[in-house]
Amino acid sequence: MDGWWPWVAFNVFVLAMLAVDLGLFHRRSHEVSLREALTWSAVWVALALLFNAGLWRFHPGGTETAMAFLAGYAIEKSLSVDNLFVILLLFSYFRVPKEYQHRVLFWGILGALAMRAALIVAGVALIQRFHWMFYLFGAILLISGVKLWFEKEKKVDPSQNPVLRFFRRIMPMTERMHGESFFVREDGKRKATPLFLSLVMVETTDLIFAVDSVPAIIAVTPDPFIVYTSNAFAILGLRSLYFALAGIMKHFHTLHYGLSAILVFVGGKMILADYVKIPVAASLGVVLGLLALSIAAAFVWPAPARAEDAEAAESATASTPENS
Repeated sequence: MDGWWPWVAFNVFVLAMLAVDLGLFHRRSHEVSLREALTWSAVWVALALLFNAGLWRFHPGGTETAMAFLAGYAIEKSLSVDNLFVILLLFSYFRVPKEYQHRVLFWGILGALAMRAALIVAGVALIQRFHWMFYLFGAILLISGVKLWFEKEKKVDPSQNPVLRFFRRIMPMTERMHGESFFVREDGKRKATPLFLSLVMVETTDLIFAVDSVPAIIAVTPDPFIVYTSNAFAILGLRSLYFALAGIMKHFHTLHYGLSAILVFVGGKMILADYVKIPVAASLGVVLGLLALSIAAAFVWPAPARAEDAEAAESATASTPENS
């Protein structure tokens, strides 16, 4: 979209919504209930669809621009669901209490929006200046898609992360949580808490995932405003989506196959862009279709019971009055 005012207006809207979220509904740290999470998830999805309708009605691109936004939103939203597995593992590793997880995700999203904006502007500029970058981005997506297909289980070991090691070397750290504080003063020194370390890891994880998601949306549309807004709406709904799905994410065991196929599709689309023109409507249909198939497959072929789940169930049964 031409001009600077749509960017300013959109970011003012985003900041206003975040201010309402933090200042009104989450002024005090508390554990987010399933009802609250589902309500906010519905709010963010509704806002994204209203914005999409506005693009259809007022944007010069009309229907095609609206479909490009919807395709980008669907790609980023689906990749965000996959990212939730990693966030769940990070919170478990740092033992972040449930009542403070929203605070980490809130500030993490602010950082993610800034990083995504920089990556999108840089990515679009590179493609416009160096056409061969289109092929490079496509190859990155193809490789990521193939790797994701064979990825059986999300494995995260923050203790081996170089970013975490770097922060621990340069910054004094506390060994325990201090409520919702990211920094505290101990022995006359300002020290970072484990809550801050979890925030650093969430930001680092998002940056890594952005390497896949940003080129994937650029493959659908080169318009930086559409790429950014579709990214932003998906990320803004990530917190509520996390709390809504945290308890059932393990059941989406076939989702990564659908995401893998989507990455391979958009990667191939970028590489073949000069030879095969795929309409935006077709791209949207493929993305939504692959997502639907991967989710349906999880119901047709339920996830096998894991050993740790079986042990927990056996332990719970053994502790009942009938067995005691």
